[in-house]
Amino acid sequence: MAQTILVVDDDPNVVRVVSINLTQEGYAVRTAGDGAEALASIAQARPDLVVLDVMMPVMDGFEALKRLKADAELAEIPIIMLTARSQDEDIFEGYGTGAQWYLTKPFEPQELRTVVRHLLAGGSAGEAEPAAS
Repeated sequence: MAQTILVVDDDPNVVRVVSINLTQEGYAVRTAGDGAEALASIAQARPDLVVLDVMMPVMDGFEALKRLKADAELAEIPIIMLTARSQDEDIFEGYGTGAQWYLTKPFEPQELRTVVRHLLAGGSAGEAEPAAS
């Protein structure tokens, strides 16, 4: 059975690009348009990894991340922040709140695929940069 990745972004073009790249890698992809929708989706079926934007309506990605990490049953789900928010304080907030990786837009799809493989194989951001493949 394919590992499942939840892609959370309010930009349909980003969702499409990320989804295409991940399905080509053999992952099952679900999508959500904001943090609240993501939490509802995760409550229905736990994904193996979440790709999470920050700037979204209803509930932003930082709030969704905080809620996921506060839930003992969901805290271990790896989270990749994929966002246009590239200021140091945003990156620190992402990692400080519990994200395993922080990628900024525009992003290289190959880098995203490499990070996803790395995290799903049990790697962490603190170990080493993922090897390009």
